[in-house]
Amino acid sequence: MHLVEDASDDTYVLDILDITLTPALPWLGHQVRWEMHGHLKETVDLTRVTCNVIMKFGPVKMLDRSYRLPDLLAGMGARLSGAPRRPAGPWKQAWILRLPETVPVARHRIRLRARTGSGKNFLALDIPLDFSRRFRPA
Repeated sequence: MHLVEDASDDTYVLDILDITLTPALPWLGHQVRWEMHGHLKETVDLTRVTCNVIMKFGPVKMLDRSYRLPDLLAGMGARLSGAPRRPAGPWKQAWILRLPETVPVARHRIRLRARTGSGKNFLALDIPLDFSRRFRPA
């Protein structure tokens, strides 16, 4: 299943090479490992990256909010690692994210758009998630 779609183009600062989620089909209330490999075209202060998150379930917009990248990660139990100011070149990051249990059981579409502190497009991701079931231990 192609879970995360890179919606950026050549004008974006981050050229995403690969994103891997483990497990590939995450469960509400559980952890997912997010690994991202890419190439930064210029130096970026990750603490100043602003992320706009829109979460829809069908035609209903459940969330439309902007966060600083460190705050978005903290809300999911993760944090930036390494130096926050990253030079141009290869960039690899991994986070263990905790998915909230409070998300309604349904199929969702998350639209994530991020900009650098200087206002340049940083990344654009579209993430369809199927939370139409809850995890039940055996």
